[in-house]
This record gives sequence, structure tokens and C-alpha cells, in this order.
Amino acid sequence: MATPRSVTLERLAYTLAAPVLAVAPNIYPDSPVNQIVQWAGAAGIGGWVLAAKSDEPGAGRKILRWTPLVAAAAIDVAAKITTGWGPYGMDGLLAAGWAVAGCLVMPYSRHSRRRHRPALATPAPQPAPAALLEEPVAPAVVDDGADLLTREVRMLWENAGMPGRTHVVKATRHPGQRHDLTILLRASETGRPITGLTEAAVAAPFAVPSSDVVLSEVAIQPGRQGGPGWMEAHITPDANQRRRTKPTDQEKWTDKVASPKGGAPGSELVHTTRDNERGVTFYRARMADPTDTPRIDLPKVCRGLGLPDDDSRVFVLTEGAEFLISVFDTPPLSPTFPATRELLTPDAKTGMYVCGFSITGQPVHNFVFQHDKNAAKHGLVLGVTRGGKTQFFAVTMVAESNAGQIVWLSSCFKDEKTTALGEYIDRQGITPLYMARQLRAAKALCQIRAEMPWAHDGRPHDYKPGDPRCPYKQLNVYADEFMTASQDPEYGEFIQADGDALTVMGLKYGIGFNPAGQSPFAHNGFSTEMKDNLRQNSRPVIFNMGSPGATRKAAEGTMENAYDVPTIPARYAPKEGSAIERAMAGEAEPENGVSTGGVAVVVLDNGRAVLMKALYVNFDADLADLFPSEIHRLTDYEIEELTKLGLWFDWSEPEPRPGEFWPEPDEDDDGDSKPRRRGGGGGHGPKSGRRAEPKVTSPRQALEAIKNLTDA
Repeated sequence: MATPRSVTLERLAYTLAAPVLAVAPNIYPDSPVNQIVQWAGAAGIGGWVLAAKSDEPGAGRKILRWTPLVAAAAIDVAAKITTGWGPYGMDGLLAAGWAVAGCLVMPYSRHSRRRHRPALATPAPQPAPAALLEEPVAPAVVDDGADLLTREVRMLWENAGMPGRTHVVKATRHPGQRHDLTILLRASETGRPITGLTEAAVAAPFAVPSSDVVLSEVAIQPGRQGGPGWMEAHITPDANQRRRTKPTDQEKWTDKVASPKGGAPGSELVHTTRDNERGVTFYRARMADPTDTPRIDLPKVCRGLGLPDDDSRVFVLTEGAEFLISVFDTPPLSPTFPATRELLTPDAKTGMYVCGFSITGQPVHNFVFQHDKNAAKHGLVLGVTRGGKTQFFAVTMVAESNAGQIVWLSSCFKDEKTTALGEYIDRQGITPLYMARQLRAAKALCQIRAEMPWAHDGRPHDYKPGDPRCPYKQLNVYADEFMTASQDPEYGEFIQADGDALTVMGLKYGIGFNPAGQSPFAHNGFSTEMKDNLRQNSRPVIFNMGSPGATRKAAEGTMENAYDVPTIPARYAPKEGSAIERAMAGEAEPENGVSTGGVAVVVLDNGRAVLMKALYVNFDADLADLFPSEIHRLTDYEIEELTKLGLWFDWSEPEPRPGEFWPEPDEDDDGDSKPRRRGGGGGHGPKSGRRAEPKVTSPRQALEAIKNLTDA
């Protein structure tokens, strides 16, 4: 093949110019040749700049074409600067390298031809004979006796290019379906895992949506391998069509409830049960991961299952990783459960009795003493006015009376129910003064019982429920509207202080304290010490607190941990029709429904909150059928000791006795009245001053304290 003329000339130029670049700067430094070379290099740099700024294509080709001039100028300057021929004859080596690079690259000859025109001496290229295209031959598959369906699926799979480099091992049609099938796949190369296979790649050969394809792993079975090199593809267009139009409960749960955006994500439905006799449907579910805690959005669960999200008919019960959703035909707590003597007679051994029924119809138990702790019990009842507190007082008083125990009741305001209960218990009265006297006597009784000898050995002992040798009976002290009484400007401090003391020391001597109010928090009379003792030694009962949020907060305030607290609706008002349609038609809203009075949250021993309907005591009927015929009272010894202390008298007296709460004034020689430095009431009152300085927690109490200043 002849060499083009431009190539020969360019190589000759580089060869002749190389000695000049090496010799001229060293022998003739002031020669015009050096200046010409340097001017050529400057022109090359200018060509670089213009090529870089140009928007036309071929800038790189132009820069390469000017490169030999710039490189020659650089070598000439370096040879002129170095001493002699430079170290190791560097000037000659640089010039020789420049010539060799130019002969090999030849930027002028190669880039002067536009549109890739062939050189003059280059023969025209001859078209090469077309290569024979050989069709790829699929690897021969050994006939394994596959059925017709498998062979047809293999044909579709091979036509699709063997998606994911997999081979169809077997295809199985689903029973009763025309198009649904499961195909077993394995990697084409032995020992290679299946990667890159997607639902869309499987759906394309069968012309179905990718949502109708589910990929799953293959477990190792006898006679068949498994692992990453195997995979099953479930293609179910027919089943999904039915699932979209007429899904089962299990499918609804999986698609609408257990999904990440569902009402109980990560859960799975165990089974659905219908109880026609009770008119309720149960949905029992559990978390797929037993270590997860259920996160349940009950309205969203109901909408996912197509159920009415009515808070008076749908309830959830959580236990560990499992939970139960109960859907009732009618509100389960709307009926009235009458109190009977049989239900309110405690077990002699455990002290348990039925105080109400839960949403599932199960009896809810309370106790009149703590058998496992060998002690009496406290009680805590919370709720707004007309919520059912006094009704529940009647239930517990009947049970305690049937167990042979003593009951005292005090309240701030006169009430028909408390007055009726007073006929069947030991003592009952009204006003904060009565409550202060009651609590003071109960606190003093603790010391009396602590020194009271037992007949069998003549020594005092702690209270033991059900022990026939015990010389005294359990006393249950009730304080209705305790929150209001503890804030009374005259006697509130005594009520709160004696209530705190009674919750701490009463259980050991068979005395239980049962306050009731509308808030369990410290700023409303329930100190932290009192609340902790009441919570640990009772089953708190929380009626409607005015709103679901307030009820939940009050219940959590009586629990060690914040468990799921059931919601108490304001009224039983099942949703009727569509509120949107009524608004468009201008129709009136339906009636409010039925009151939820008597419905309460009970905090059981394990901290779990249960919704129940308390038993109903009919005060219009004779209560003698519920209470025992005998009213249980203190022993003569206890009454005698309380009388010695000045604490046993008619607590309904409207005014305090001299020195009962505050020291009597003592006149000096000048006639001025000064308080004596002694306490009244057997040493159970404050020790100094006319009266105890009340704690100021509100503007009203501050004003009262200013009015009561004496020596200002």
C-alpha cells in the first residue's frame, strides 16, 4: 500500500526540524531561528484560544493540529535556558521525542481531510461480503415428560427471551380457574441465583397486569431443590378480579387493613366468628411479627372492612401481639344490668364479687379485701356529675355490707341517693365538716386498732381478712366529691392531710379509703402519694369525664403505663344515613340517643383497661333486698377509745366544737384574745396557732388567707 504524500512530507519536516530545535538554542542563542520558532509557538497558542472559543464542531482537531508548534517553542525555550545540553543530554532527547511523536500522530495529515475523504494513494475500500447471520440455537432441553400446559408456558417463556435467565420447570393450573396458574422457575445456569426477575417481566409473556403476579421463594422439599436459584411465580388474574369485586374477610383484611397505610399495619386476620344469640361479630387478629405492638386506628379498620365506625357498637381489645375487634348489632352497654343480692355477695375466700359486665358480656369483678396482700382495699372512683359515681358507691357498699364490713359515707352536698344509703350503713353525713370529722376518727382508729389485743394470745396483730380471731371488722370510709371538699377554705387542709395519712396506714389496720371526684391529679386534692396508694390497692373505676380525651387522661393517670384506654362515647347514638345527604336535603339530624351513664373504664390488676357497664341499683325500690338485715358497726372498745379522744359524737353538728380543729382563744390580763399553744380533739389537730395556715393554690384561697389575718 503506497504512503500518502502529505504523510511523507510531514514526517520529513519533523525529522529535519528536530536537530535544529536541539542545536540552535545551544550553539547560536541569538540566532533568528529561535525567534521564528517562538513566534510559531505563540501563533499555536492563539490557535488554541480561537479553537476553544469557537462554537463550531472540530475544536479538538484544531487544537491537536497546533500542538506541534507550541511543543517546539517550549523545547526551544527549555534548551536555551538549560546550561549546555542539559542533564543527560536532555535537549537532544526532547527534540528527538518531539520528532517521533509528530511522525506517529501526524496531526496535519490526518486532520486536514474533511468528511473523512480517503487519501490520494489509498485504494477505495471494497465492500466486505455480508456475514451469514446464524440464528441462535436454544440449548437443547431434555424431554422430561412435561404436560401440555408446561410445554405451552415454556414456549411463551422462550419467546419472551427467558426473563431473568430462568427456565420453566413446571406450570400448574389453579383448580376451577381458566387463567390462574403457578410456574416453578430455576436459573438457567446451575449454581447461579435468580436476579433481576420482576413481576412485570413475568406478566408480559402472559399479557396480564403486573399487579396479578406475585413472586415467592421456594422451600426445599424432598426430591426438589430450593434456595436463591429457584422461584415461584403466581399468576392470578381471575382470582384478583373476584378479589376486587367480591373479596372475602381475609382478603379485605390483607388488602385494606394490614397494608402499610391500613388501620392495623403488619397484622393478619386469624378468624372471624359470628354469635347470632348475642348479635356480635368478632374479628380476631394478631401481628405477623409477634414482637410488634399493635398500632390500631379503629375507624380506619372499620372503613377497610366495610363496617360502620360507630364508637358505641365497635370495640377493640388488645392483649400482647393479639387483638379482638367486636362489632355489635346494637350498643352492648345500653341495656341495664340490675343489681342482685347474689351478684353482690363476695366470695368468702377471695372477696371477689360482680360489679358490672364488659362489652363482651363477661362479668367484671371487684374485691372487698385483698386476699393476696392480706389487707383491706382502697377504692378510687372518678367521673363528672351524673356519670354514675354514687350508683357505683351503692354497688360497692352493698357488697361490703354483705361481707360483714362497716361502711361510713360523707359527701359535700346533699343527695337523694346518699341519704337513702345512710339508712343501711353505719354512718352517713353531708358537708366538708362532716368529712373532716369522719377522716379524723378513721385515722385515730388506726392507732386504736394497732394497740387492740387479740383474744387468742392477748397481743395486737395486723388485720387479716377472713380471720375469725380478728377482734374488729373492716371499715370502708367513703368520701364523695373529695376534690371539692379538699379545696374547702375551712377544712380542706384537714381533709387532704388525713386522707393522705389514711391511704398510707389504713390497710394494715383494716381501714380502706374510697374517695370519688372529677380529677385524679395533685392540684385537685389527689397528692402523688395518695394516688399511688389508691392505684396499687384498688381497681380504679373511671366514668365519663366529659370527653374521650379527659377520660383517657384520667385513666392513664391511674395506671403504671399508658395502655390503650377504651373510649366512652357521650351518648349511644348509632349513625343513621349520611350526614352529607341530610345536609344537602336540609333535613334535621337524628336524636341524640341514649345516655352512657353507668359506663366506666375499669383498670384491672395487670394494668389493662376494660370498658364495663356497672350494675344498676334502683333507689326507687326498697334497698333492703340488697343489704343484709344487720348493720355492722364498730366494737364497744373502739367506740369507747374514740370517745376518750373526743372524736365520737354526732358529726352532723353544724359548728366545730371548741378546740376540735383549732386551739381555743386564751385571754391575757389586758383582755386580748390569744390562741393557746395546744391542739384540740385529743391531740389530733394542729399544734400551734389559731388554725393551720391553709395552702394557697388559687386566688380565692389567697383572698381567704388575707381575710383571716389577725395580728396584721
